Amino acid sequence: MLPMKSNYVLPITIVIAGALIAGGVFLAGKGSTQTGDNGKTMTQNARAYSPGTDHILGNPNAPVKVVEYMDLECPHCKVFNATMHQLMDYYGPSGKVAWVTRPFPLAQIHSKAPQEAQAAECAAQLGGDRAYYAFIDKVFDVTPSDNGLDLAQLPIIAKGIGLDQTAFNTCVSSNKYAQKVSDSYTEAIAAGGQGTPYSLIFVGNQLVPGGNLSGAQAYSDMRAAIDAVLQSTNNTVTASTTTQ
Repeated sequence: MLPMKSNYVLPITIVIAGALIAGGVFLAGKGSTQTGDNGKTMTQNARAYSPGTDHILGNPNAPVKVVEYMDLECPHCKVFNATMHQLMDYYGPSGKVAWVTRPFPLAQIHSKAPQEAQAAECAAQLGGDRAYYAFIDKVFDVTPSDNGLDLAQLPIIAKGIGLDQTAFNTCVSSNKYAQKVSDSYTEAIAAGGQGTPYSLIFVGNQLVPGGNLSGAQAYSDMRAAIDAVLQSTNNTVTASTTTQ
């Protein structure tokens, strides 16, 4: 059974701004399952933001993107969802940071999570990314987590955020997004995910070394990590401009 991870400490060296883009080997924080060579494997397997496939909150051209693999029945994802909204309230207006979410339903322990993930995709089909994020926010509001949501609530949630309930039900019952959800789960595992939430920090299309984060990171830790990446990115751009 795939374990869920919570309250992992960020890799210590992720806050060293000068090393983030350079690509050094990172120390593992307490409770982390990865160091050194594993990080290199993750860089090879992790997928950057894909327009038209992924859902994004914020500027699609943001230099820094946090890609989160989530399970809608995971209590730690519920906490981290609120944290990510805080982060987007802070960074979003500048256009420098965006948040990408992908399904990672742990069906072994949350049998309802795959259908909830498909339902979120249906919300996106009917109302775009705005509806997608509104839908997952409401699911997290309503569910007691750990497989506690009554699936009969899904069309009610859809209607509540302004979607056509009949069209939503038709989409969900068709299972048209089952393969996308399954593929996303497999992708998360290949990228090093061992539980939810599992997040990756990208600069452009490149995974930041040490930027693969397990668990519901604290707001202050995420701020420290993102600020370090932004600072390093600014330094890299400045250095490149100076040498031209």
